Amino acid sequence: MNNKKIMIYGANGYTGELIARAAVARGYRPILAGRNAAKLQPLADELGLPAMAIALDASETLERSLRDIDVVIHCAGPFSATAEPMLRACIAAGTHYQDITGEMAVYRLAHSLHAEAKAAGVVLCPGTGFDVIPTDCLAAALHRAIPTATHLTLGFDSDSGLSPGTAKTSIESLGVGSAVRRGGKIETIGHGELTRTIDFGRGEKFAVAIPWGDVATAYYTTEIPNIEVYIPMSPRRAKKMQRMNKFRWLLRKAWMQNWLKGKVDQKVHGPSEEKRSDQKTWVWGEIRNDRRGERKIGRVTTANGYDVTVHGSLAVMEFLLDYQGDGGYFTPSKLCGSELVEKLPGSGVIKIGID
Repeated sequence: MNNKKIMIYGANGYTGELIARAAVARGYRPILAGRNAAKLQPLADELGLPAMAIALDASETLERSLRDIDVVIHCAGPFSATAEPMLRACIAAGTHYQDITGEMAVYRLAHSLHAEAKAAGVVLCPGTGFDVIPTDCLAAALHRAIPTATHLTLGFDSDSGLSPGTAKTSIESLGVGSAVRRGGKIETIGHGELTRTIDFGRGEKFAVAIPWGDVATAYYTTEIPNIEVYIPMSPRRAKKMQRMNKFRWLLRKAWMQNWLKGKVDQKVHGPSEEKRSDQKTWVWGEIRNDRRGERKIGRVTTANGYDVTVHGSLAVMEFLLDYQGDGGYFTPSKLCGSELVEKLPGSGVIKIGID
């Protein structure tokens, strides 16, 4: 074990705590950090780890606290509010940054900071968990199969429910709409507007396009100009989503967003370890070159989303602890290779063929 220092910011959250416990099990002694000392201290005491309360809006204090930290795993959402101050503080402090967000806006922000991060020798790698690691690795593998591809479609079918953080991210998109990439640019479309039937790996299912982060990350990995992301959904629920488009103006209101997120805090809780062990995820991708009539399908099976996030975050952290390359923005597969997902506990091998 090397002597480099790790900080887990937001360690008192459900996924942050899972990552902290798994890091200790591997022999690491991360610093647990967050905005609330009272919430951090019980876990720090149990694990015998140092704890540090730092407000993200105290930029000078945050930067100073990061100067002797080698890698930050940022787990405190909502990332729409928390990512930018941590990203900028890491660049200023010379600290590698990774997080567990699924928010497209964070990926676009980190990508926009590439030049600054490269100049500072700092790696920015948001999305080091589910679903970005599996879908990003699959996208990279599919792109190798058809390097001239014009269209990429990704999706996943999971037994896992949404984590509180992912549920809140989904709420933020309700007032905006869904999203796809067309001609290299991200376009907003209506909820439930695009549907198709997909065999994610356990039989055909009705599926709906969603505004998932891969619309950004898969483009940064492959530069394929047309990208969509799907999840299975009942036709009835898809119809409800379509009706919701009439009320997007209301769903954007701050008070409505806060009310819905409050419901998440009351009702959405992470599953037990026993329940997680019984859950799997089926990840699917389709790549095409429509000009040449080429098409291939890729699939990989992984553990449940929480375990992918825990093991994926630690795998990227370990990669960064020994990293000697350039700084800048990276997707997980660009940083660690498309085989990253195959190395995670519970994952299978990426398989590509003609369906």
